[in-house]
Amino acid sequence: MSLAKAHFLRVRAAEASASTAHGEPIDATAYELMLMQLAEHRRRLKTLQSVERKVEMKRRILPEYAPWIDGVLQGGRGGQDKVLMTVMVWHMDAGNYGEALRIADYALRFDLAMPDDYQRTTATVIGDEIADAALNEQGAGMAFDLDVLTQAEALTRDADMPDEVRAKLHKALGIAHMAQAGDPPYAGAAVAWAESAREHLRRALKLHDRVGVKKEIERLDRALKPPLTTSGSPGVAKRRKRRS
Repeated sequence: MSLAKAHFLRVRAAEASASTAHGEPIDATAYELMLMQLAEHRRRLKTLQSVERKVEMKRRILPEYAPWIDGVLQGGRGGQDKVLMTVMVWHMDAGNYGEALRIADYALRFDLAMPDDYQRTTATVIGDEIADAALNEQGAGMAFDLDVLTQAEALTRDADMPDEVRAKLHKALGIAHMAQAGDPPYAGAAVAWAESAREHLRRALKLHDRVGVKKEIERLDRALKPPLTTSGSPGVAKRRKRRS
């Protein structure tokens, strides 16, 4: 995309969004052109059977939407925008979580709805997609960006969503905090990370008893249990010393 076209789209997006009332559909020629581009890209994506190739294509085409997204986020008043919401999901699919959450912050602030074909609320999509991505990477022994998980949980904390989705998000956070704590025995800052991990995992279990965190909780319970004194129970030696 040329710099001139990018500037035009950025300005038109800001103008169209700024002139559209909250919850109303954006009605502007530039927006219609973006919808046409979106429809063409979606048509091309549907011809691909490989998920990997779909992700590769999304990474290639997402820069074409950047000027429009920037303009909306800079000047928008919460007009319903199918392009914005679809691009948010595509960024998550492509692993661009920082950009996805930048859009999510705007979308949740103005309570924007997902396009009909997603059949989920905006908060549910954000929590579900990021939690699944994190758990997939964690299950493969890889680390997932803790800042992304923390921000996703904070953005969706007060939103209504299925308990199972919120449980997955807390599970992913718990596993990420366990990674920060490292291997037991814990000392110093690692104790706080381990306690925070247990709190998230317990919350996940309370929300959904089949979320699959019981072994992790048991492991943390053992590691965080106060050590026994030589007398066989914590604190006994201290009490005996005071009595003498």
